[in-house]
Amino acid sequence: MGTTTALDQPGPQRGGGVRSLLANPASLSDFGPLLALILAGVYFTTQSDRFLSGANLSLVVQQSMVVGVLAIGQTLIILTAGIDLSCGAVMALGNIVMTREAAEAGLNPYLAIVLGLGACTVFGLLNGLLITRINLPPFIVTLGTLNIAFALTHIYSRERTVTNVPDEHLYFGNVFRIGDTRITYGMVVMFALFLLFWFILSQTTLGRHIYAVGNNPEATRLTGINTGRLLLIVYTVAGFLYGIAAMLLVARTGVGDPNAGQTDNLSSITAVVLGGTSLFGGRGAILGTLVGVLIVGVIRNGLQLIGVGAVYQILVTGILVIVAVAVDQLSRRGRR
Repeated sequence: MGTTTALDQPGPQRGGGVRSLLANPASLSDFGPLLALILAGVYFTTQSDRFLSGANLSLVVQQSMVVGVLAIGQTLIILTAGIDLSCGAVMALGNIVMTREAAEAGLNPYLAIVLGLGACTVFGLLNGLLITRINLPPFIVTLGTLNIAFALTHIYSRERTVTNVPDEHLYFGNVFRIGDTRITYGMVVMFALFLLFWFILSQTTLGRHIYAVGNNPEATRLTGINTGRLLLIVYTVAGFLYGIAAMLLVARTGVGDPNAGQTDNLSSITAVVLGGTSLFGGRGAILGTLVGVLIVGVIRNGLQLIGVGAVYQILVTGILVIVAVAVDQLSRRGRR
């Protein structure tokens, strides 16, 4: 069912050098993300003495961790041949709920976090119900819930940034050191989640079923798998992950920002696509998404270090997305 890639199970049978990769689009879609990350790292190392420092690499991961957690949920959905345009707006709503309830309503900080996580999870469940029970396309459903979550965020926040966030909300922004490198607890959470979902997708029956639905939902249903319930689980879990991303965002910024996450839906999709997950479903790896997240983070950070304007960072990212989707399309043709 295409559940493994070079990032999961590297082996000699997938090798053959750079020439082999260029001649075989299917292999390129597996090895390409890691190769792109390495090449980007080498290039920026030659252009800036600061790039390869522990402090800068830590900054890259810190700047990427919120989108990284969103991208885990996005990967689960795209593997089922769906898509979620609402993730950034849902995260922003969770971010406002957990901060406003604690800072302004005086609610217990931990209970406020639970409410924020719950709000995001409910939106994931709503997406899943609309897709599975009414058979609406994921694109249309999540476009609608994006607007609903965006509106609710601004109504609930009254267009104000929430400050005076309690210390309990900032825990994952605390740091510890490995040598001279500062590591935040939020970075640890992101990496732990990637490892958890790598295990689920590659080592469990649930993971195999997710790939099967993305490959051929009708054939999967005929084998006795309840595809509707599976999709409902996937969208609900994704919503919960958006809540975790909201929690990490608060810890990183120290405020509840109603304008947060407005482009993070596109950033998460970009990371998933750059990581080699097929937009057509059924093929990809969660560790590939991690590589995709780091590609975006490295490129933006590296271009900043060498003085390239933000608009060109967006331009380069857009070009990479088109290349990644083109490689995915070519690889699908090569597998037929």
